[in-house]
Amino acid sequence: MKFLHTSDWHLGRSFHRVSMLGAQAAFVDHLVETVREHEVDAVLVAGDVYDRAVPPLPAVELYDRALHRLADLGVPTVMISGNHDSARRLGVGAGLIGRAGIHLRTDPAGCADPVVLADVHGDVALYGLPYLEPALVKDTFAVAKVSHEAVLGAAMDRIRADLADRAPGTRSVVLAHAFVTGGQASDSERDIAVGGVEAVPASVFDGVDYAALGHLHGCQTINERVRYSGSPLAYSFSEAAHRKTMWLVDLGPDGEITAERIDCPVPRPLARLRGRLDDLLEDPAHTAYEASWIEATLTDPVRPDEPMARLAARFPHTLSLAFDPEGREEDGTASYAQRLKGRSDQEIAEDFVAHVRGGGSADEAERAVLRGAFEDVRAEDGRLEAGR
Repeated sequence: MKFLHTSDWHLGRSFHRVSMLGAQAAFVDHLVETVREHEVDAVLVAGDVYDRAVPPLPAVELYDRALHRLADLGVPTVMISGNHDSARRLGVGAGLIGRAGIHLRTDPAGCADPVVLADVHGDVALYGLPYLEPALVKDTFAVAKVSHEAVLGAAMDRIRADLADRAPGTRSVVLAHAFVTGGQASDSERDIAVGGVEAVPASVFDGVDYAALGHLHGCQTINERVRYSGSPLAYSFSEAAHRKTMWLVDLGPDGEITAERIDCPVPRPLARLRGRLDDLLEDPAHTAYEASWIEATLTDPVRPDEPMARLAARFPHTLSLAFDPEGREEDGTASYAQRLKGRSDQEIAEDFVAHVRGGGSADEAERAVLRGAFEDVRAEDGRLEAGR
């Protein structure tokens, strides 16, 4: 059985204020053509269909067209909600839409209710495991510890129990949206850390033939049976070196896996340039980047006049400009955004405690209070969203 594994469409997202809707529509065209060309048996969409809980109308319209086109092909699609999606909104009408072969899995309680497909070798059970916010689903899965590993482990136990009751030889696929240990993150993913522990081990997916993951935006192989497809488009300059693809996965009669990367259309390449302004404007080595989206970091000791306008004369698609003067010592003059880059909410709060104290890091009791506060806020946000 042949699957096309994709995720993290983030419909409605822009790139440094540039609308990506046209590029997202081109990706949907490419997806549909790939399904047709490779005679795919099912499409797997591992979460973050939208970029936010209440997406703009053009994004909803594109999603609607995508589902109609997949349904018209007669190819089953299994889709889960991610941490950017509103599970309640995405799941509206799931029962009716399922009759057209579009199977939305957004309710954690239904994670062990698979979509069952069949080929000449027998049944394949496809389990949709939506993003699990630990504080919101701990009671559903009766876990004592509020963590991603605990709730994912409990959900997978239900899936393995359901699989054990099926006919011998039934093959299995799980869709999940999580940060698995060994995965490489980029700047465009929303932090899903809870209690300071965000990653789960790949072993949580033991017992299934293939885990189709979403959340991380780089295509990557955790192991032969656990893979991220990555996002079909770049959503940050940290993804400049990414090759954006989907996985074409062939599931053999005994559960063996072969996988091939299918390239996605690139609306415009990304480039990160660094150096003095005059050097960037004159160096012939940068000719290849003149049509790219540019992130430029200027290292001039003194900030030059009108740097953006001068860069745009050679690189008309410059979107981001930063300054990092040569020879500058770490004297606290870095911008607030630069000082916070790459730090979690928990780390920022602990730094604040140390700052107001005048020295000395937060102790374990203080860190526990901060963790609890962040978990309570995230849980309340989830409850409010679910009730809208």
